[in-house]
Amino acid sequence: MKAHELRGLTTTELEARLKDERSALQNLSFSKAVNGQLENPARLKSHRREIARLQTIINEQRSAE
Repeated sequence: MKAHELRGLTTTELEARLKDERSALQNLSFSKAVNGQLENPARLKSHRREIARLQTIINEQRSAE
């Protein structure tokens, strides 16, 4: 999702998406450790960026309150 789309969500929705992204990243990292390779290694980078994007927007919303 784009940042401007995420800004329309509530903090609880953002935190739920953050939890999902972290679990997806953990699963990918585990698969990489077990199998030694991934089908699409760029997915790791995209999940890390999405986590950072979500954390930034959550912090922006909390500081605005």
